[in-house]
Amino acid sequence: MNFIAATSDISSKDLPLREDVRLLGRILGETLREQEGEASYTLIENVRRAAVRFRKTQDDRDRVELEKTLDALSPSDTLVVVRAFSYFSQLSNIAEDLHHNRRHRAHLQSGTAPKDGSLVLALERVEEKHLGKDALQSFLDSALISPVLTAHPTEVQRKSILDCQLIISRLLSDRDRIAMTPDELAENEEALHRFVLILWQTRMLRTAKLTVADEIQNGLEFYRYTFLTEIPKIYASLEKQLEARIAPDIKVPPLLHVGSWIGGDRDGNPFVTHDVMDYAVQQHSELVFEHYLSETHLLGRRLSLTDRLVEVSDELRTLSDASPDTSNNRSDEPYRRALILIYSRLSATAKKLGHEISHLPPVDKNARPYAAAEEFIADLDVLIDSLFKHGAVYLARGRLANLRRAAEVFGFHLAPLDMRQHSAILEQTVSELLGTGTAYSALAESDKRKVLLAALQAGKPLLGNLANYSDVAQSELRIMQTAAQIHQRFGRAALPNHIISKTDAVSDMLELALMLQQVSLLESGATPTLHINIIPLFETIEDLRGCGPIMDELFAIPYYRELLKSRGNTQEVMLGYSDSNKDGGYLTANWELYKAELVLVKVFARHGIELRLFHGRGGTVGRGGGPSYDAILAQPPGSVNGQIRITEQGEVISSKYSNPEIGRRNLETLIAATMEATLLHQHGADSTMPEYHRIMEELSVNAFAAYRKLVYETPGFTEYFFTATPIREIAELNIGSRPSARKASDKIEDLRAIPWVFSWGLNRTLLPGWLGFGSAVKQFIAKEGDAGLKQLQAMYQNWAFFRGLMSNMDMVLSKTDMGIAASYSELVKDTDLRARIFGAINKEWEDTLEMLFAVTGNTSLLQDNPAFARSLLTRTPYIDPLNHLQVALLLRHRAGDNDVLVKRAIHLTINGIATGLRNSG
Repeated sequence: MNFIAATSDISSKDLPLREDVRLLGRILGETLREQEGEASYTLIENVRRAAVRFRKTQDDRDRVELEKTLDALSPSDTLVVVRAFSYFSQLSNIAEDLHHNRRHRAHLQSGTAPKDGSLVLALERVEEKHLGKDALQSFLDSALISPVLTAHPTEVQRKSILDCQLIISRLLSDRDRIAMTPDELAENEEALHRFVLILWQTRMLRTAKLTVADEIQNGLEFYRYTFLTEIPKIYASLEKQLEARIAPDIKVPPLLHVGSWIGGDRDGNPFVTHDVMDYAVQQHSELVFEHYLSETHLLGRRLSLTDRLVEVSDELRTLSDASPDTSNNRSDEPYRRALILIYSRLSATAKKLGHEISHLPPVDKNARPYAAAEEFIADLDVLIDSLFKHGAVYLARGRLANLRRAAEVFGFHLAPLDMRQHSAILEQTVSELLGTGTAYSALAESDKRKVLLAALQAGKPLLGNLANYSDVAQSELRIMQTAAQIHQRFGRAALPNHIISKTDAVSDMLELALMLQQVSLLESGATPTLHINIIPLFETIEDLRGCGPIMDELFAIPYYRELLKSRGNTQEVMLGYSDSNKDGGYLTANWELYKAELVLVKVFARHGIELRLFHGRGGTVGRGGGPSYDAILAQPPGSVNGQIRITEQGEVISSKYSNPEIGRRNLETLIAATMEATLLHQHGADSTMPEYHRIMEELSVNAFAAYRKLVYETPGFTEYFFTATPIREIAELNIGSRPSARKASDKIEDLRAIPWVFSWGLNRTLLPGWLGFGSAVKQFIAKEGDAGLKQLQAMYQNWAFFRGLMSNMDMVLSKTDMGIAASYSELVKDTDLRARIFGAINKEWEDTLEMLFAVTGNTSLLQDNPAFARSLLTRTPYIDPLNHLQVALLLRHRAGDNDVLVKRAIHLTINGIATGLRNSG
């Protein structure tokens, strides 16, 4: 049965989307006919019509007809069908993204009230509260908002495909924004044909596994697409709005930074070595110098102002006079001459750092390099100040101001790179450093602390000849040495953080401190100085419950408090959404994360330490995903405090940041949400209705029991999971450098959270995003009766946390299909096991739907989100056949059919389903 609200009526606002989808679908169809022949085109069209008809009617006769057609396909025909439906999903996604931009622009042009998540509305709300200039300036001065890109082991999209999609998007956008003549429209459509053809004839799958170097380069593309150009514009827009609304002299420091883990995250990834980390930082820096040189070169061509017409400042004259440019043609053009000097110094700096940037020629091979980005900024300030002095305000505020802001934000390093390693690896390394063998690891926690503090306070070097250590310890110590070299070459901002995975003791932080001390990233002395943030990551349910006491005990150590003083008295803590979900289920993981934040806020306040939270969210709801604005506002009071870091992963990075306009809007949303959560957050339910917390605790206990009973305590569940999902086939794809499991094992505990979630998404169960909720709510209502239901309904109405929990689950359930999930269960040969496990899953799914509707008062999924409902109903008929084909292909492959076309088709269906659902792990 289809539980999604029917949305057959297309509003006038959505007609352009339908026209775009039809245009791209027609062009894809014509490409198929031209390239594959009339028979293939007819086959695909018949499958498409049957799939659409079944989704509309839900008639079993239509389903049987569709399945009969699909079952009769040859391997080669299967490949064509899979590719066609996958590419239609890609093209539909392009049209949807363009339509979001179109609607956003129309909203701005209409002059109607701004929407949630916009900077305009956030500033309006701040203004209405009459908080005053000082409060806002204080927020801006202390704010740090940082989305952090991570490599993703289930990212299915090739860069070649993404580049082609971006061109198609631009061509489609041109039709929308430019009043074209008939000839221009024809030329545009021919160009769309051209790039759809390129898509069709481009290999969808990678032939080789991604290396970390590949992932680094892929991550850098988003700085080219969006961050380098759009972030300076966000600052300019924010400054203008503050000037108009609050006060003209409010200063906006660099509060928004896009960080990265790619090349620094070595937890479970043996391919991230010291050389790879050095390469990542080198590539970051090289890209930002390419940008600066290109922009400086362009400004030099444009700022042709003559001193015969304008009176420049003395400081600019000094810069101009120092220029290596000797051309008489530019002797009266001081801005050009000054920019040639700046360009020469940038080029010399790039060369000093080992960059080879050849696309723009050097001007002065003997130019003096900049010692730091601040010197570059100071030179740009000379130009800007001079332009202001002679009234060239538009020139001072344009591209030149954006370059200056870019230099302030990106420096000479582009992005802060985080390091990460598992606590067990750090313990092994420290054990070898201390020369105690396994004796140190066997010590009680209190004794470990004594040993570590004694070594730290003594400050004596422990690092000997690397050849004397194990391979694991050698690798870690080389990482430390390389980190110190990076600080010397690129500055401390290039590598500011080290995260400790699976933190469960105070000694974990002290071990890392001792390792940093060996390479002078922790300087000893009367006032010890720490040059890298030590960040614990609490991941499992047990770890989340223990994080408060651990941090309390850590802050009670005077030596560590001294270290924090050198870091601005701020301590960052990372919370893991993925493993906590896999460990305890959706409802319990979210509640334990919320409680952990409440506890941390109290502990930090008691010790007078500033808390910065780093949210390790994934793309899917099962890994903490969902709308960022709602998620930030749903955080407990006091937990945001102007500072927040959030991971961005996999296809979420592409969907948020490959399009500059969408990317800018997503970044602005992060700023707006952080501003509102910090300055306007109402304690509301958290402070006045502790009853809500009692109810959530009871729900969590029951949801946890239901989740653990099925996933970890039901005999045969692991076998069911590995058989009824394509988990093993996912591992064969060349989609990430990191192994899909922490160690070779068939235990769910050892599987990484990302492929766990991805697998359940592919078979349309999406179990990690809802399992346990139905049982928990049913038990609560059975005990409390109608009064209990009314309490839950009040929680939904009045508590942002609970409302967000329900909204995200609603979205997940809209993508489930138990009919399709049942077909995957047929892959399990043991009929008793299949009936028992799938029956339990289906019962819990039915209970979850029933309880969701009871609490929200809705009668269908996505009732409050009609735009997404329409989108999903458009895309679902193109996903369903891929699921059916995947099941059939898995049956053949697992039965021993080693036809290369069968294996390729399986991998293509994985790609296509993930594209259609718009999420993987």
